[in-house]
Amino acid sequence: MVLEIATFSVEAAIQAIQAGAHRIELCENPQEGGTTPSYGALVLSAKIKNAPIFPIIRPRGGDFLYSPTEFEIMKNDVVMAKELGFPGIVIGLLLADGNIDVQRTSELVTLAGNMHVTFHRAFDRCLDPIKGLEDVIQTGCKRILTSGQVPNVQNALPLVQQLVQLAKERIIIMPGSGVRANNINNIIRTTGAKEIHSSARKMFDSNMQFQKNSMQEHMQYTGVDVGEIKEMLSQLI
Repeated sequence: MVLEIATFSVEAAIQAIQAGAHRIELCENPQEGGTTPSYGALVLSAKIKNAPIFPIIRPRGGDFLYSPTEFEIMKNDVVMAKELGFPGIVIGLLLADGNIDVQRTSELVTLAGNMHVTFHRAFDRCLDPIKGLEDVIQTGCKRILTSGQVPNVQNALPLVQQLVQLAKERIIIMPGSGVRANNINNIIRTTGAKEIHSSARKMFDSNMQFQKNSMQEHMQYTGVDVGEIKEMLSQLI
């Protein structure tokens, strides 16, 4: 079993790896659902060799219908990730009608070269998950991250199980969203998945000794729950 952890900073990625995570999906901007990390974050994280790190290539939050300009940005970011030596990336593109954008996804996969490409939860917004599965396979992606087209994967295990069976080893189906230590085993047993994804997200308070009360702010930041990661890993043994 492979446990992938989504992190929203290099600091959190390091903590997740130290806790035993097998692979990291590196993002920024959790409030946007995850966007491409900054150049500085990519340069630093590319030096980490303890576990594979896959940066997300997503130029903005919101939907997954990208303009020509946004697609050019994505291509440049794929090239940068390849030049920095990352073993994989995470992408997801849709057409306006809800189908997978096969043409442009294929173009990014080709551009990625030897990097493994994961198609992220844009898949959960596609029109038909069965057709979508075949479309993503056609693009050359190595895996699909999915919650079964609902917010919490625990509520869509039959569909995820069906996708695993239909994939027939042609692509990895990786359940994610709502995965925790108290349900990880049930998700794995029910779906037959070989990889699983969790953010193990936790909010942390600021260490600032002084805060300006007149700003009426709670200066929290998103990190990972190291204890939760270790507990999930213990459930996989």
